[in-house]
Amino acid sequence: MPEEVVYYVTRYGYLAIFIMVFLQEIGMPNPVPNELLLIFSGYLSFKGLLYLPSVILTAIIADFIGTNILYFLFYSTGALIMQKKPNWIPLSARMIERLSTKISKGGQLSIFIFRLTPFTRGYTSVITGLLQIKPKVFLPIALISAISWATVYVVIGHFIGPSWNLFTKNIPGFQYIMVAVLGIILCMVLLVYWVRKREKRNKIQA
Repeated sequence: MPEEVVYYVTRYGYLAIFIMVFLQEIGMPNPVPNELLLIFSGYLSFKGLLYLPSVILTAIIADFIGTNILYFLFYSTGALIMQKKPNWIPLSARMIERLSTKISKGGQLSIFIFRLTPFTRGYTSVITGLLQIKPKVFLPIALISAISWATVYVVIGHFIGPSWNLFTKNIPGFQYIMVAVLGIILCMVLLVYWVRKREKRNKIQA
């Protein structure tokens, strides 16, 4: 964890969390991934420097606002932006094509999954805007995914508080933690999806 980030978050608290999460959600580079930032913020709540529910709420609001700015930007002016996009917008033609195909085939569940996936979160907002997916579809998914994402990582940071020194020594393996967390979330989502689908099938058959 860069010392500047530790100082900034420790000193400015919720404001720092909001700004850093928000900026990364609209495509601006951060010195650390938002997931690691939230884990550190959860650790600060364990230390009593921040209030856990307030950390989660701050992250949710920052994520939701940033995500929707990106979504509505591409929803309203996507074609023009793609023709004359500034260099800071994190777009890759190959990534856009790949995610567009998967989101088109997978529908709402795909949007939710990619919104929880590190490195594809920002792309997902861009893609849904470019595909002209209606706000009434995207906004609830954006909110639910923001709640799930923020809560999981902040709570992880809070509960690993007693072992924080051990965690910081193994930050290079942080990607494996993210994959494991994502796997747990996806299993829960797929389970709920399967149960709901089965209930609908049973109602139709009845």
